[in-house]
Amino acid sequence: MIRTTRKGKIIPYTYKMMITYLLLVLVTDAVIGYVSFMMLTNSRTEIAETNIRTTMAQTSNNLKYQLDEIQRISDNLFSSAPFQRALQKKGEPHDIYLTMIDEIIPKMQSPLQLFGNPIRIVLYANNDDLNIVEGDDLTKPLKESDYYILSSSEIKDSGWAQHIFEGNDNRWMQVQSDRDLNQISHVRRMLSFNDYHNSGILRITVGFADLLGNYVTYPEEDGISMRLVDGITGTVMYQRGGTDPEAANSSSYLTLKHVVPGTDFVIETWVPHDYLQKDAQRLQKIILSVCTISFVVMMLIGFLVARLSGRKMRKIITLVRAFENGSFEKRLRFRGNDEFSQIADAFNSMATNIQELISNVYVQGIRRKQAELDALQAQINPHFLYNTLSTISSLANLGETAQVTEMVKGLSKFYRLTLNEGNIVIPLVKELEQVESYMNIQRVKYVDAFIFSVDADPSILDVPVIKLILQPIVENVFKHAWYGDTIAIRIEARRLDNLIELNVIDNGVGMKPETAKSMLNVTGQESGYGLKNVNERIKLRYGDNYGLEIGSVYGGGTTVRILLPADPANDTDTW
Repeated sequence: MIRTTRKGKIIPYTYKMMITYLLLVLVTDAVIGYVSFMMLTNSRTEIAETNIRTTMAQTSNNLKYQLDEIQRISDNLFSSAPFQRALQKKGEPHDIYLTMIDEIIPKMQSPLQLFGNPIRIVLYANNDDLNIVEGDDLTKPLKESDYYILSSSEIKDSGWAQHIFEGNDNRWMQVQSDRDLNQISHVRRMLSFNDYHNSGILRITVGFADLLGNYVTYPEEDGISMRLVDGITGTVMYQRGGTDPEAANSSSYLTLKHVVPGTDFVIETWVPHDYLQKDAQRLQKIILSVCTISFVVMMLIGFLVARLSGRKMRKIITLVRAFENGSFEKRLRFRGNDEFSQIADAFNSMATNIQELISNVYVQGIRRKQAELDALQAQINPHFLYNTLSTISSLANLGETAQVTEMVKGLSKFYRLTLNEGNIVIPLVKELEQVESYMNIQRVKYVDAFIFSVDADPSILDVPVIKLILQPIVENVFKHAWYGDTIAIRIEARRLDNLIELNVIDNGVGMKPETAKSMLNVTGQESGYGLKNVNERIKLRYGDNYGLEIGSVYGGGTTVRILLPADPANDTDTW
């Protein structure tokens, strides 16, 4: 309802806030929805690509392992002197039969039992006296492991055999019906150890489906194609998938390549962009629904809050209570031409007058000292926070989810103790607990590569001290004292007459005497920043009789001694 005053018509505050609130919610929902959609779509694409790359790497490893196994089978047969001599055996049929039973057949049967997938071992022998051992039809797909002993006359007119006999052997080729059957053969010539003449050709054949393992089970129905390519000639040796990438628009595919280590083979995978983004429409509908529901709910809540609460009135009440507690710095800022603006003007004028009176006679000195202490205190937290957040970011990039979780928990506990509801002074036991929280964060970072211990007199654990005087010193140890694989840090706390002595001891690299002497007076250098800050805060709070002392032996460690009053009630400052 629009009401009229002497200054003119006004719009009720609740109505104006309702409009602003709904506009803010609408913009926020739109931004969050768009960002969420883009992030989820990109994440889905990255996950799918990562999974495919992982599968390709596994396939490459499996292919390399089996190729190496077949190479070892070939090497064993080639390097076997009895086997080579048996291939040259001449004589009566009975003697030849015994030689084959004793020397040739066992050597060819043994690999069939050890290799995990079906393979075919074929020996084309130049020795016509050897018995022929035939198996399944070589033009049929390879289903079971088998061995053959055939005459080299069967392949004498083939170009690939001539190529092998000329010395281009010990290689992977697709010969005869290999290409039609999706197979590949490892071919090498056999040499006589007596005269080094050709004694035949050894051919070991295996199917690509067995070599590539489970990769062939990747969802072909989604248009994903896989090819095994000769990296030298570019020849496609094997292809699996319903889509021919060469005939399709390459811009519609994501092409991934992986070189099989130690070979000339390259695994190529063609992934349709539609597959990578197939959930985009579903995600879009879900996000749109969530944002719509969120806006409706927030609109109802905003309407209810606008009708039932008077935020301006609560703000005025809060300001009055702040005045009661002696805080006169806050001001009311109300725009518009309504009754609240008049109240704000009156309150602000009153607060200004009261604050000026107090500042002129009493507060200026204390406030200046308090500001110095607060400034020094504020310098510590960002310094540590930036380092910790940087470590968390690095762990997140490496996928170390568990370590990130532990560091975030430790950081949360650390700052809960640091804030201490805004109090500058905390019990010594809380200060030690805060250091322990910091060390827990470092344990995640350094994986327990350090030793930390505390020896504190139980009778002084309740003594109040200013917060954050131990952690910067311990942090300085990590940054500048660590030079080996491990480091030991020890904190001691005891009472000395009317003093509290805290010692932070490490067995790090130590410092030269002149360096230790200048640490508390250093300016603009990161190495002495934390120590100087702690020393200044202690002296500002308790006086020049207290503060830090540094003792160090170069190469033998460092001890930082902190002296505090045992009875802080004797402090003449008022806070």
